[in-house]
Amino acid sequence: MPHTETPGTEAAPHPRLRWWTELPLIVLVYACYSAGRLLVRGDVSDAVDHGLAILDIEKALHLNAEHPLNRLFTREPWIGVPADFWYASLHYVVTPAILIWLFRSRAVRYRAARTWLMTSTFIGLIGFTLLPTCPPRLLDAGHGFVDTMAQYSSYGWWGGEASAPRGLGGMTNQYAAMPSLHVGWALWCGVMLWRHGGTRTAKAAGVVYPLVTTIVVMGTANHYFLDAVAGAAVMAAGLLLTPFVLRAAARVRTRLPARFAPAAAGSANAAVPAPAPARDGAGSVNVSGGCQTSAGERFPRQREQRFGAGPEPDPAPSDAGDETPAPAR
Repeated sequence: MPHTETPGTEAAPHPRLRWWTELPLIVLVYACYSAGRLLVRGDVSDAVDHGLAILDIEKALHLNAEHPLNRLFTREPWIGVPADFWYASLHYVVTPAILIWLFRSRAVRYRAARTWLMTSTFIGLIGFTLLPTCPPRLLDAGHGFVDTMAQYSSYGWWGGEASAPRGLGGMTNQYAAMPSLHVGWALWCGVMLWRHGGTRTAKAAGVVYPLVTTIVVMGTANHYFLDAVAGAAVMAAGLLLTPFVLRAAARVRTRLPARFAPAAAGSANAAVPAPAPARDGAGSVNVSGGCQTSAGERFPRQREQRFGAGPEPDPAPSDAGDETPAPAR
């Protein structure tokens, strides 16, 4: 069903989107996200305690899906290896690809979709800051988890420390497990495909991609089930906040030009001198600006002025019949 706008509800039209302004914005947000993960590592003992607390909550709620999935991925390489590739790559490939697709073919929807993704990412960063969490793969072996990324590291570019390229594991925060933005971003991608894909294949991919990602993050022992739930909750919060963020951004775009406009207008007016009054041949100021009547021309009902000739005689009667003498009787 085509989307229609309610008359009177739309604000001023948005400025046209440009890739050279969008790309630096997205890079800046992702840089802040990555830098925040690196700077806020938290205490390892606290992260381990938080991870164990999540396991205890899941066991109490009978939600322990991580152990059976992790055993399956560990025992079956034909499942575990593709799952590791899925975890290590699609998070960084599918999300930008959908952003580019929206920008090029769904520009009307792009601004809100981009704002939703970025707002949710910042909320996730707050979660990493307040609740550093040890993922299942980094817990003591006695808890029954196997790090499939380390087990199958010879098949891919990643090392045993994280999904980062081999040797660069120290460049990432391995205790940023709560919430799972792998699941959050995959859910965003799924919604975009479902709403704007336009084909059954796209809609099916919109359902499959977040579901498989949720299974993968648990089977590879990178996240708990509650991490995935928190990732979905973060995206829901970002969706609710998106209208407010868009309105705030619109106010900023409106007020900044208005604040600098008076100064710019004043300088422009000061630079343009006022036109000098015109003068006639005798050097006197011509206040009519060149709009003079020609010699002998008069406006309607204008009396002719004779300077120094005494008072003006009364005008002749307008009725022609008064000038004709009466016939003799």
